[in-house]
Amino acid sequence: MEEEKTLSSSQLPAGKPPTMLDVGALAGVSLKTVSRVINRDPTVSTEIVVRVRRAVELLDYRPNLAATSLRRSDRKTATVGLLLEDVANPFSSAVHRAVEDLAKERGILLFAGSSDEDPEREREVLAAFVSRQVDGLIVASSDQGQSIFMIERRWSGLPIVFLDRPGVIPHADSVTVDNRVGASTAVRHLAAHGHRRIAFLCDLHTIWTAAERESGYLDGLASVGITPDPQVVRRDIRNDEAAAEAVADLLGAADPPTALFTGRNLITIGAVRVLRELGLRQRVALVGFDEVPLAELLDPPVTVIAQDPSAVGATAARLLLSRLDGDDSPPRHVVIPTRLVVRGSGEIPVTPSRSA
Repeated sequence: MEEEKTLSSSQLPAGKPPTMLDVGALAGVSLKTVSRVINRDPTVSTEIVVRVRRAVELLDYRPNLAATSLRRSDRKTATVGLLLEDVANPFSSAVHRAVEDLAKERGILLFAGSSDEDPEREREVLAAFVSRQVDGLIVASSDQGQSIFMIERRWSGLPIVFLDRPGVIPHADSVTVDNRVGASTAVRHLAAHGHRRIAFLCDLHTIWTAAERESGYLDGLASVGITPDPQVVRRDIRNDEAAAEAVADLLGAADPPTALFTGRNLITIGAVRVLRELGLRQRVALVGFDEVPLAELLDPPVTVIAQDPSAVGATAARLLLSRLDGDDSPPRHVVIPTRLVVRGSGEIPVTPSRSA
């Protein structure tokens, strides 16, 4: 049985990086016990765990993860890779944090990168992850998916969970949101307030989420008996500046829409700016897909179809961690529901001067 020992900063070694031997000496335990604590061996007593962790803190000890992975029989590195469209986007940032939090609980380091919907950049980021011998991947892949096939061919068996879009590998898990139902809900909500001329603005039409939301838009129109009009649909909008141009063009037409359904948060931001500049904030209804920062503080507050990016990220992380633990059950596709958040902009009724 290890003897109890009082830890003191005066016992810290000077002039060299601390080692596991130093941790053991300070905690009064063996090298093997330190290793068991660092590797989260559940058989170590709580009192010993506390002492070793206290010694680690006092010494500011950092394990050599590369050397540790070489010694481990399973050759795992305790790292995973996360590829998102753009880590700066609020949706992606929330996903990133949710994955990071669950990885941290398991002592796993997270590498993250952005693809910008660029297949070449996607291949580079994924290759960098794999070169660092990550144990698994969570990927929001571009629709081409060629980089994933490359990874799969060269490193067969690497666990992969697809995020936000369905997987291009049949045996991989995936997590998406209910884009089509959410979009249909938005259109039906606008129609319930009298709108018949409802514009739709979306991201690249080749992106699965954008295509699903457009399908939902058409579903919503059909459900309330509105004939689709291609003149009020704008696709391939990549940022808020392009969104602002598209909205200005729509509202300047001879037969402008009375309501806007924006298929992405950056598009919503551009739409809000134009409606303010044109003095139409209280006359043109707006429902956006996905939350917008400070949406409730705008005038009027923005009604949205809200996703739950934290749930998306956490679900994907749990699926990957389960696979890393040896789960070999059939692949799962988890769909996270959306919800309509009513705030004011989507409830503006048709005004006589702007009715169809």
